Amino acid sequence: MNEPRRHGPIASLVIGVWNAVNFTRRLVLNLLFLLVLVILLAALLHDRELASIEANTTLVIAPRGQIVEQFTCDAFSRFMARNSESDGCREVRLRDLLSALDAARTDPNIKRVALYLDELGPSGFASLRDVAAALAAVRAAHKQVIAYGDNYTQGQYMLAAQADEIYLDPMSQGGVMLEGLASYRQYFRTALQDKLGVDVRLFKVGEFKSAAEPFILDAASPEAKEADLFWMNDIWQRMLADVGKARGLPPSALKAYADTLPQNAVAAQGDLARLALDHKLVTGLKTREEVDALLGERGAADTDAEGGFRQIGLDDYVARLAVDSARPDARPAVAVVVAEGEIAGGTLPPGKIGGDSTVDLLEQARTDDAIKAVVLRVNSPGGEVFASEQIRRAVAALKADGKPVVVSMGDVAASGGYWISMNADRIYADPSTITGSIGIFGLFPSIDRTLDRVGVHTDGVATAPFAGAFDITRPLDPAMADTIQAVIDKGYRDFTGRVAKARGRSLAQIEAVAQGRVWSGAQAKERGLVDAFGGLREAVADAAARAKLGKPNAWQTRWIEAGGKALPQWLDTMLESRVGANLLADTGPLASLLVARTREPALLHFVRNALAQQGRGHVTALAYCFCSLPQ
Repeated sequence: MNEPRRHGPIASLVIGVWNAVNFTRRLVLNLLFLLVLVILLAALLHDRELASIEANTTLVIAPRGQIVEQFTCDAFSRFMARNSESDGCREVRLRDLLSALDAARTDPNIKRVALYLDELGPSGFASLRDVAAALAAVRAAHKQVIAYGDNYTQGQYMLAAQADEIYLDPMSQGGVMLEGLASYRQYFRTALQDKLGVDVRLFKVGEFKSAAEPFILDAASPEAKEADLFWMNDIWQRMLADVGKARGLPPSALKAYADTLPQNAVAAQGDLARLALDHKLVTGLKTREEVDALLGERGAADTDAEGGFRQIGLDDYVARLAVDSARPDARPAVAVVVAEGEIAGGTLPPGKIGGDSTVDLLEQARTDDAIKAVVLRVNSPGGEVFASEQIRRAVAALKADGKPVVVSMGDVAASGGYWISMNADRIYADPSTITGSIGIFGLFPSIDRTLDRVGVHTDGVATAPFAGAFDITRPLDPAMADTIQAVIDKGYRDFTGRVAKARGRSLAQIEAVAQGRVWSGAQAKERGLVDAFGGLREAVADAAARAKLGKPNAWQTRWIEAGGKALPQWLDTMLESRVGANLLADTGPLASLLVARTREPALLHFVRNALAQQGRGHVTALAYCFCSLPQ
């Protein structure tokens, strides 16, 4: 007869801890599952409330954070951020803004739109122009748009300019800050080489490929300044023209306002609010309370609502639209796949483009018979060459299977972002999109002099001449440097050759616009790198036409997001609304466990990744453009 096996005290402790962990894991998963069921039930119970909006309602748009193509945090983390002072996870999706404004344009119960823009974070100019166009369409439908701000950055003012009336707090300390565009970076050569003894070797192809210059120079090269000023001036002039058109002011007057702001501020004795009013940038000076009262007079009073007037917020309005979109739809689809963020290998979360994860999304679209065409929405400064090539091949596979692929460029689609775009049947961009930057670079730091300063030396033996060549504690062998440059040269030839083939142009024609040079969308179209101007809507319509799907009501648009989400997309949107907020109000401890991911600065991210690859004996070629603009 076998006796039960006995465990020692240490083994029993380990087993007990493991069982406790297992129990806790199952408990948390069960709680999450129950929470999902509760929210589903609440959504059903509130369906009637969600579907009805009272007459004479004001749609309040008060975006908090940056405009993005897709959320980088889950719904629980976004909920926590909205109900705390944390700056993390504060994002607003471009598609939500556009769909809300488009629906409000024809919604008989939405009589006006109120913009409160103080918490709108720095966002790309292409995205801002998309939202500005949607606001202009609301006005064209004879619905009033009113904007208020304590202050206006120039990005915020791009949207406010579309309003019928713009109000600014009379005690504003910032006024309307039109200041132009600038791109400044820190340069580390002296610190790295002279102070720390780190020798950084840059391998690149492209006269204007300036992304890694900060590691080898103390100031921007003349080529970088020339190229940057060229495309930045184009975007700045377009911004002045857009704002001028909306406000009925000549662009020259706006430029003069920006160029003489310090003198005018002194002359106005520091009253920037009065200065903006005198230059006709705002309609009047009112406090937030006075603007709320104005909206109450023109709309319908509601003492229970914030501000005292009948209103619906962006999140709640989008939630109503999400309920409608959740209904089963058997129509053929145009799929939209978002590629936003830096490009790197592997599977990455939203906000970054993984070679494997983005290919998986495109593969889902390729193998789904209901999907007839694909729009790749690109908002990326680039990244690793091999991961970019993986995605380009997935685009080519879609086309080989007979599914049209159209690219819609967002704020930035440069370097690796252009690599993944080039094989599309058609490329759309906004005139203020940042694109191009067709070039390759790689970095190799050596810290042998750094170690020597503290008395540390590297020595040993190897069985082959170049074994250990990627050890950063040793000087880089000149022959290995030649090898790395050869790899970078090949990467550049691959890049330009593929662009030439994809765009139906000669290699010489592509060379003339490559060399790492950055272009605005308008400049890129002039040079054959972009086919047409337009946003996501135009790209989706084009893809549907190529797939011969017929009239717009004969097909649907379907967003393909990363798999494995705990919640369906429409329910994830519901959590952004008042219903979801009420349901989650008592789940703070649970929600706080789902913390947001932190972001590394892009430059450090790629250096870290390059070093990791070197440790495995690999050279990481990068197609990256540091060409975003602060506001």
